[in-house]
Amino acid sequence: MTATKLDPVQQLKTLLAGAPIGVVGLGLMGGSLALDLRGLGFVVNGWVHRQATATRAKERGLVDAVDISAVHLQNCGLVVLALPLDQLITPNEALVQAMPPGAVITDMGSVKAPVAAALASRLPRFVPSHPMAGTAAAGVEAGVAGLFQGRPWVISPSGQEDSTAVELVEALALALGAKPVYCDAKAHDQAVALISHLPVLAGAALLQSAATGGHLARQLASSGFADTTRVGGGNPQLGRLIAQSNRVALMAALDLYNQELKLIGQLIEAEQWDQLEQHLSCGQALRPEFL
Repeated sequence: MTATKLDPVQQLKTLLAGAPIGVVGLGLMGGSLALDLRGLGFVVNGWVHRQATATRAKERGLVDAVDISAVHLQNCGLVVLALPLDQLITPNEALVQAMPPGAVITDMGSVKAPVAAALASRLPRFVPSHPMAGTAAAGVEAGVAGLFQGRPWVISPSGQEDSTAVELVEALALALGAKPVYCDAKAHDQAVALISHLPVLAGAALLQSAATGGHLARQLASSGFADTTRVGGGNPQLGRLIAQSNRVALMAALDLYNQELKLIGQLIEAEQWDQLEQHLSCGQALRPEFL
């Protein structure tokens, strides 16, 4: 008789064997994660830095228990680090020491190689991961249900982890309706430099350029401009952190983008309108591959 395959939520519950899930940081990513997990019937315990955040997280129903210490993490079978990149790349020793022995630890950082280098050797069951989802909002009010549904969830194991740890992180992604994607940490960082980090800087540059158009440019800006600049108008601290932590890959992406802008400028300057239309047609044909 063929064994019945468990659905993703039941699979995660089976792997956890009743243990709670810990979430460190309850901003956009951690708060959204916590909301979804509680909605699926998991016990979620949080650790935050400010009492006001802890109070509001309870009021919003993000967690079952939360404190400004790691007290509620001790019995967790899985802990998710939903922290800013600088706190992952240069982790406080207290954070490392607070992780429960035997628990699987993962993160949600948007850069993987530096995070893996900082944590993998110190946390034996650490599995780097990155859900490809987000909004421009931040803070304890930012968490929303369904943020990860249908989105890629990158898992970048080093190969040193035990298979159960990796299986647990994959089960987490599947339970939330995400699509697990396995890739090397360096390859991840090169890819997100092009499709996530570069748009942040390009959007910010477009906003600065448009600002020279004065009041009329602001008055006429509509949905197309809003769509193009959405990520450029996001959290400046996050933009700085991704640039610092993924500098080499981001510089390469900027070089490619500058080459494209230079080519378009040359075509316009030379009034090569047929070639320009052909170039724009290539972009039009490529866009569905990224959606």
